[in-house]
Amino acid sequence: MPSSTTAPEASRADARRNRANVLDAAQRAFAREGLSVSLGEIARRAGVGAGTVYRHFPTKEALLEAVLSQRVERLARLAADHSRAPDPGTAFVDFVIEVVTSTPVNRDFCELLESKDGWPRAVLLTSGQRFATALEQLLAAAQQAGAVRPDLDVAGVQALFTGCVAMQRLQSDSRELAPMTALVIDAMVATPTVTKAEAADKFRDERPTAAEQRNASIPAPERPACEVCGEPLMPSGTGRPARFCSAACRQKAYRRRLRSAA
Repeated sequence: MPSSTTAPEASRADARRNRANVLDAAQRAFAREGLSVSLGEIARRAGVGAGTVYRHFPTKEALLEAVLSQRVERLARLAADHSRAPDPGTAFVDFVIEVVTSTPVNRDFCELLESKDGWPRAVLLTSGQRFATALEQLLAAAQQAGAVRPDLDVAGVQALFTGCVAMQRLQSDSRELAPMTALVIDAMVATPTVTKAEAADKFRDERPTAAEQRNASIPAPERPACEVCGEPLMPSGTGRPARFCSAACRQKAYRRRLRSAA
């Protein structure tokens, strides 16, 4: 004869499976169609009765909060994983790109971010705090490495997330980094501090030196070309050979790397 505990254990396993099926169906429905999807439709897609959905989630708001809590937890785990990367600066930029390019495909998340109710809601506070903690650790590591602006904080990064997601939603393909989004991410990256010597160089004698005059005499076809626009480069005579003809081309190359990472 089966033990008296078999039936309750089977019942609990069925309940867990049904709840997981409802959450999975809700994830897909809310992401594709937004908050207008009814609980009855979610029950149909999950292959359960409407009563099963209501037993686990009395209201659509409760189900939505559970769905969003899962997503926030995923982002928190992703931030924690990136914080263990050997290059904190690259890890931070990669994480930012992942957040701003993956969020627009989730219409429910975007609608909640744009709602007037505030975010996160009370039920999401625990998940939101875990995400903020993981983001703070990732940001701090990138700032300590000198790769991210020191005046950024977690609240500022989250505000930039909201703005970048709004810009990404205007893209035909939100997984492709929009030019203005790349510009915002570029602004997060630390810029080298100008030293007194560099500032003094602005007032140096601008007349070409003998070495520069010799380099200028090299025919253009024999000079290396800019990696972005293809214009012939002027050899510097000292240090590493130049790769770009101007700061503008250097920025274009950096943004291409950001898009490739996305």
